[in-house]
Amino acid sequence: MLIFSTRQFGNKLLVAVLTGCLTAGAQGGNEATTGLQQLRFGNPSLTVDLGVGLWALPMPMDYDGDGDLDLLISCPDLPSNGTYFFENPGGGGTMPVFMPGVRLGKGHRNIGVSHVGGRDRILIPGREFMDFRKKGFAKSVSMFPKENIHSNNVSNNQWSLLDYDGDDRIDLVVGVDDWTEYGWDNAFNARGEWFNGPLHGYVYWLRNTGSNAKPVYAPKQLVEAGGKAVDVYGLPTPNFADYDGDGDLDLVCGEFLDGLTYFENAGSRTQPRYLDGQRLRQANGGKLKMDLQMIVPTAIDWDGDGDVDLIIGQEDGRVAFVEHTGRVVDGAPLFAAPRFFRQTAAGVKFGALSTPVAVDWDGDGDEDILSGNTAGYIGLFENLGGGAKPRWAAGRRLKAAGKVIRIQAGDNGSIQGPCEAKWGYTTLSVADWDHDGLPDMLVNSIWGEVLWYRNMGSRTSPRLAAARPIEVAWPSAPPKPKWCWWNPRGRQLVTQWRTTPVAVDFTGDRLVDLVMLDHEGYLALFERRRTGGKLELLPPRRIFVDEDNRPIQLNPGIAGKSGRRKIAIVDWDGDGRLDMLVDSVNADWWRNCETRSGNIVLKRVGPLGQRQLASHSTSPCVVDWDGNGKPDLLLGAEDGFFYHLPHDEALAYSSKAKTARPAHKSK
Repeated sequence: MLIFSTRQFGNKLLVAVLTGCLTAGAQGGNEATTGLQQLRFGNPSLTVDLGVGLWALPMPMDYDGDGDLDLLISCPDLPSNGTYFFENPGGGGTMPVFMPGVRLGKGHRNIGVSHVGGRDRILIPGREFMDFRKKGFAKSVSMFPKENIHSNNVSNNQWSLLDYDGDDRIDLVVGVDDWTEYGWDNAFNARGEWFNGPLHGYVYWLRNTGSNAKPVYAPKQLVEAGGKAVDVYGLPTPNFADYDGDGDLDLVCGEFLDGLTYFENAGSRTQPRYLDGQRLRQANGGKLKMDLQMIVPTAIDWDGDGDVDLIIGQEDGRVAFVEHTGRVVDGAPLFAAPRFFRQTAAGVKFGALSTPVAVDWDGDGDEDILSGNTAGYIGLFENLGGGAKPRWAAGRRLKAAGKVIRIQAGDNGSIQGPCEAKWGYTTLSVADWDHDGLPDMLVNSIWGEVLWYRNMGSRTSPRLAAARPIEVAWPSAPPKPKWCWWNPRGRQLVTQWRTTPVAVDFTGDRLVDLVMLDHEGYLALFERRRTGGKLELLPPRRIFVDEDNRPIQLNPGIAGKSGRRKIAIVDWDGDGRLDMLVDSVNADWWRNCETRSGNIVLKRVGPLGQRQLASHSTSPCVVDWDGNGKPDLLLGAEDGFFYHLPHDEALAYSSKAKTARPAHKSK
């Protein structure tokens, strides 16, 4: 991680910051020529996992009419909202290397394709996009008077068309999830048991009693299995198809987590009768699971071999081919393990809610990128050279003690409950924590426990040991967030979840300190000292104050609304004082104005750019790829892509920046 502290560009830089004028790029990749730009691999021969931003809703079809199956993928997030066309260039069999995505129009949260009557029909709740190949996804026509047919409010509301009962009339099928019993967060008892209810995922069908030209839909009916309503763990995404090859339609549902449920039709094509659900299994006997959660399956014979495969999108924007093996055991189809589609490399991406830091990890003299993400991995993107415009290798997951690092919540690691079991939300910094000359890694996550991964290798070949908890010289019992059901172990540091642990020599004594949120959301300094020849981390001090000498509480929220703050420390304006960059619509500059009675006075100047990159959180760091001594901004965004902003193009709301430093003298 770079920590800039230099006066060489002071006055010139400040003028640039105060007078800079940028134009925000449109969402979905139509970026302005200045301002925050998506970082590109710059490596034409490279292939990477195909991906959009946060959450992929795949719609496989022959979009361009050339005889092979392409992928349309809708992405509803910021800043990559859009429906994207990934062209199958042919020649790759079942696993082609797709062309980079082309944005066709707006993205939608609840959207899907129905293959009926030889046509591809795309629906959102209560509406259909007509002639979407020509008209895109801006306008739709009503096909039903209500958008929500469920009795409660719904988060996911998935509509499709299907001849459910074999009468040659196209019916409506609707999958909904219901969070009423689940609530949202902070519902664990002292044993870590969730005392709210589960998520529910129901499937309705509405029979067409009219004609296909003029449909008339009968009242909704719940689809039943085993004599009761189909009910999976949220986000059902119902897919009716003949999976077992007996001539009737079975049902496969996804869920909010990572598995799929199969409901065999033991009736007939015209009178379906579904058996109790069972988990889909792989040919090796294990349960079929995706790598991440919020999965969205679509049934189609992708490989043209006569059986029904699954194309599945997940939360990090990737899409997988899950092949039907052609085998059916005890009435249930067996599938191969998921294989993620690949594309020609374009934007540099690491999952969703990426949290980059720039550091020369491999000791070759240039800055690489390490990053966390929602899935709980830590990724390395090696800088292959190129100076101001580096070329990048494909990301690879870091290991510790020989195993891929993956932190996950499990059933009770997220304050927002068991529906977040596969998320990790890793965020990190890199510094020589034990002062042995090698860069180590400090990581916080969904758990709120700060971990140290010691570098046991060499300067050019890092090798990480298993994680150890960061310990503090607490004078009494270690504190923790009051909503945390579990207690710290020993002298362990437990603080607010999903907040950057910034390892930096903040005091200038050549010992690496820790700056981050404390357990109550205040920005705090954990100072380092040597005691008896050993390094020791002192309890936090709330030395960061506003102009009125009030301690800065970056997040006063509780439970699920706590934490989430991402921080970088850098002398942004070249005055010799370490400032803070904090997540916002892009990144806010908090200027270090003075030291007053031992406290650091920070003034929030404002965003460094105009482009909105988040509705959840961004994650700032600084780079100097052009080697001019000025810190440039690199942001991890909610869509998982990285965004770059040269220093002299930064914007800091000039009217505020001019009054950023208090009039009285520093002490």
